[in-house]
Amino acid sequence: MKREKFTIDASGQIVGRLATKIAMILMGKNKPDFQPHIDSGDKVEILNVGELRFTGKKMDAKGFRHHSNYPGGLKTVMVKDLMRDNPKEVILHAVSRMLPKNKTRTTRLKRVSFK
Repeated sequence: MKREKFTIDASGQIVGRLATKIAMILMGKNKPDFQPHIDSGDKVEILNVGELRFTGKKMDAKGFRHHSNYPGGLKTVMVKDLMRDNPKEVILHAVSRMLPKNKTRTTRLKRVSFK
């Protein structure tokens, strides 16, 4: 199966709307011969990741949470800090949550590259 390579410019785009486009391409839902049991998605290259936008006050108020499985181990990372340190993680987190939660999720996420 030949996989196409899509190049997307992220400058000035809203994170959630961009993530839905990327998730659709990774799943192969943009193709007329889409079948859910076949991984026919394409590769995605994202440009200018540092120029992503959030609507409203989400840049200051939104945080990503994860737990370390130790008592009192709930960790929160604010989006503002993550955008400053590693903006790739913000878009990967959004795309990951929009993909199906099954075995193909990690293989699909490996087809995302940044420039």
